Amino acid sequence: MKGALTWPFLRLYALTLFYFSANSIMNVIIPLKGEAAGASNLTIGIIMGAYLFTTMFLRPWAGYLIQLHGPVKVLRVILLLNGVALVLYAFTGLGGYFAARVLQGICTAFFSMALQLGLIDALPDKDRSQGISMYSLCSYLPGIIGPLLAIGIWQTGQMSVLSAVMIGIAVLTGAAGYSVHIEHQRDRAAGVREKRKLEFGIWSSLGQLVTNPSLFKSSLLMLSASVVFGAVTAFVPLYAVHVPDGSAAVFLMIQAAVVVAVRLLFGNKIPSDGKWHSSFIITAMLLVAAASLCVSLAASSGAVLFYAGAISMGIAQALLYPALTTYLSFVLPKQNRNVLMGLFIATADMGVSLGAIIMGTVSDWFSYSFMYMLCAILSAAMAVVAFDRNMKPVKMKRQ
Repeated sequence: MKGALTWPFLRLYALTLFYFSANSIMNVIIPLKGEAAGASNLTIGIIMGAYLFTTMFLRPWAGYLIQLHGPVKVLRVILLLNGVALVLYAFTGLGGYFAARVLQGICTAFFSMALQLGLIDALPDKDRSQGISMYSLCSYLPGIIGPLLAIGIWQTGQMSVLSAVMIGIAVLTGAAGYSVHIEHQRDRAAGVREKRKLEFGIWSSLGQLVTNPSLFKSSLLMLSASVVFGAVTAFVPLYAVHVPDGSAAVFLMIQAAVVVAVRLLFGNKIPSDGKWHSSFIITAMLLVAAASLCVSLAASSGAVLFYAGAISMGIAQALLYPALTTYLSFVLPKQNRNVLMGLFIATADMGVSLGAIIMGTVSDWFSYSFMYMLCAILSAAMAVVAFDRNMKPVKMKRQ
């Protein structure tokens, strides 16, 4: 093994797998518990969305602090807070879940930025897309077993089982995290320069979401696709009962398994040359649209279409995020790349939160099928936005 598949990086991927295991379980438990408690889809959406809504605001600050202090120091503090969040899941009810989601959102902002920026710093250019793809793959691996485990826990009716699982995951994640090492390439004077050069700071970087065409287009596409991903994550556990022979656990397992398979088989095929590949991105957005359409029609057409939607959604998720992240890692200005990458990833977080909150309201007013049809229309429209053969990165002037 070489490059992104050497032992130090494999340990990072294992840490990622442990960290996201809890979320794959709670993504099913929270909607089920909310419905059992009589909560509306809007309320469920707010609890689900609180996780990444919090993460969204902290991503840019996370990138900034990691650039100053290095990923390892930040990571070890965050793992302690993550343990507290998982204990809240273990010993509180629906109200406590909201606080746990917020706390876990804080942790995820720093955790994912530390690992992704650490990979970008440590890997050669030719291995960068594979490293990001492997990280993202391991964040989805828990989704294969997690939903089935969650359904099993729920059917036992014993929340003490959930408590034991959450505590076990917290211990495994902490043990794995405190043993990893991430190379951090930076000048010792980087912190001083960052504080002096406010034009490359966080607030000034916000404007580049609009003024930098590469960042703007990538963020818009990621935002729209993530709205669909969030709507699926939040409400498939509740929508599946309306699909003849449909199972939420099977849907989410198929989706996660497809993500893993595509990343393993085609991860090194994702563009890693700093160029905008219109056909690749358009294909990914059309897959999101096709998946949403299949899910929307499944209530009347049955489980075959439902699971076809899971396959299309999994392929799209496997391709879109690492492709856009890798592209931006090449074209964003190095002076504030970490902050701008944080802003980009924040748009993905915002999309997932909006998918839970806004689409939850839509499903309350109309129906789940209507809501997923709206997701299909949004994704198809964004496929048009993805077309741009002449897009070039903005080169920043040194000041």
